[in-house]
Amino acid sequence: MFLPGVDRTADQGTTKKGMTVNLNIVEKCVSCLDVKESYDLAKRMEQEKTNPVLGYRTAGSLAERKTGDMLLKEMKKAGLTQVEKDKIRVDAWEFKKAVMRYRDQEGTVHEIQLGAYQTDFKTDGFQKFDLVYLGKGTADEYKNIDVKGKLVLIEINQREEWWINYPVYQAHLKGAAALIAVQSRGYAQIDDTALNAQDIAGPSSAPAFSMSRADFLKIRRLMEEKNEDGKKIPKISVEFDADTEVIKDQYTYNIVGKIPGTSSDSMILLSAHYDSYFEGFQDDNAAVAMIIGIARALIHGGYRPRHTIVVCALAAEEWGISDTKYDWSTGAYRQVFEARPEWSGHVIADLNFELPAHAHSTRDAVRCTYEYADFVRGFVDAVQMPKGIYPEGMTTLYPIETWSDDFTMAISGIPSMVNDFSGGPFMENYYHSQYDNQDVYEEEVYKFHHEFYLRLLLAIDSLALPPMDFGRALAGSIESLDLDLCMQTGANGVLLLEKTEEAKKAAAILSEQVRRFNSIPEEKRDWKKADAITEKLLGVFRKSQDYLVRLDWDDNVIFPQQAVQNNLYALKEAMEYLEKGEIAPALESFYSIDNNCYAFQFEREVFYHFTEYIMKQSPDRLMWGKGRIIHHENLYDLVESLKEKKPGDSLEAEKQSLREAWERQKQYYVDDIGYLIRTAEKLTDLICEVSDMFEKGTE
Repeated sequence: MFLPGVDRTADQGTTKKGMTVNLNIVEKCVSCLDVKESYDLAKRMEQEKTNPVLGYRTAGSLAERKTGDMLLKEMKKAGLTQVEKDKIRVDAWEFKKAVMRYRDQEGTVHEIQLGAYQTDFKTDGFQKFDLVYLGKGTADEYKNIDVKGKLVLIEINQREEWWINYPVYQAHLKGAAALIAVQSRGYAQIDDTALNAQDIAGPSSAPAFSMSRADFLKIRRLMEEKNEDGKKIPKISVEFDADTEVIKDQYTYNIVGKIPGTSSDSMILLSAHYDSYFEGFQDDNAAVAMIIGIARALIHGGYRPRHTIVVCALAAEEWGISDTKYDWSTGAYRQVFEARPEWSGHVIADLNFELPAHAHSTRDAVRCTYEYADFVRGFVDAVQMPKGIYPEGMTTLYPIETWSDDFTMAISGIPSMVNDFSGGPFMENYYHSQYDNQDVYEEEVYKFHHEFYLRLLLAIDSLALPPMDFGRALAGSIESLDLDLCMQTGANGVLLLEKTEEAKKAAAILSEQVRRFNSIPEEKRDWKKADAITEKLLGVFRKSQDYLVRLDWDDNVIFPQQAVQNNLYALKEAMEYLEKGEIAPALESFYSIDNNCYAFQFEREVFYHFTEYIMKQSPDRLMWGKGRIIHHENLYDLVESLKEKKPGDSLEAEKQSLREAWERQKQYYVDDIGYLIRTAEKLTDLICEVSDMFEKGTE
């Protein structure tokens, strides 16, 4: 596999047979890659577990800390220097067991294992409970049914319907002892025996567990046999023995090691997380083993980096803080905002990894921030792919998503990228289940990713400045703008276009200056000047993240005006339906307005809890999500009102409510466009300040 853009200085190397050959340093490092050693480390990471049967290596648990200690030794063994543990604050979760017993019609006792979510529930050995089946667990399922002290069993599809936190909190408010969820579709589809685990995104006081579909089907049939008349709520008596506990404000550790740079004060980061659900072979043992394996190959190959290379095994990625929508990527957030805030302004790139030993699609991809897209694309497009594993080759995707630690890295001011893993059947089948094990290991894929990302790392290291272009994000913000809607609302879209074009022109000049500086022969580089410019470039990057990166209510990355823009589309559509007296399609339009889809299925208190914990919670609890959702349109009462309407009823009050919502959102849109105008002006000034540095000497 040949990849461009890497220094190919000749060096003397020795083969395994002892023959001296003339190798360049890059190929020498590649030859030192040992995929088997990485595989073996990934397997050894499974030794420590909170649940002796199912695995789990959870945030702040003893199993996580012991694994961190093992990784610290592995980094030292690999030859990394300054290997240490960075202490970070998390809500710890210990899940030790969840076992259910029930007796079938013949009197045979069945014992089954359940998975768990990050909540509190302890029994004193096996205790008796009624297990009640309540469909999808929505508010309507509870009408005239007493579930106090009972276990509630439901079926959900978290990918297409709603997240686990909504039905769990609904059950909690009804007095249920705990909720047990079965995936009807969406996740853990590989086999009916698969369990599933996800972040809870809710309070620890609302207990939740998961059951396999195979066990659920047996229990459901038994419920039907015991309720043949169909008049009683489906239920059986079970015994349950569980121990799961969330302990607030505890500590765990991120593990950091370095290969010191020779020329620059800047750094390049390799990151992956070492907490897991079940065995977590792909997610994320293989990734942690890979970053250590790449570092080991560089050291054994004799590579002396220009920038310090930092290897960071992150704790608490899957979950790490209770009762917030943004409860994952806690370890990364604490690392870059609290433990090592000085990394911002000095780390020129983070190469983060997830599930790297499996081909998730017929086409491989690197997903990166807008600012790195052109550089990564140029690198990727020149790759000569090995035959077989990715028949459609490789591509570059942007922007980054929120599903892994690279998003947190980016908003801290560290340009980030990740091997793309979110597409393809793995996420629906194996992901976060006990089937994420060595059986899904693909050695050729793992080998390719070791080599590809080693070479990409060295290509970045060969540069004096981070190869960022701010124009692509600016272009994306304009491409997402609706000028017709600007005219309808009175927002000054024309001025925004003008100001953004000015910013894009400044960005193009800066990009060319960076390119020229990076093309200076190494022996003529002014590294002191390079470090000064780098710090300023990274400062602009962080401001760009602050100014332009927002989230919608499904955690998708959007530009600041897009949420309100989409709300206005839906409100207009809903009004048109109501004007014609068509209630059902008007209600359907509400589904895409912020989080109002949940107003249809759950009680007011549930809806308000999961709205206000975004809009009103302290920044410390929101972490990487703080400030990313600015506005909210609450249509709960309107939904309730329209659900009660019959054909021919007056809709004047509801129309008036919609008109008021439109006016609010219209003003938000005007404000958002004004904000973007000021943003374009500020970014232009910041970009020009960096451009001016190229004309000055080192001070």
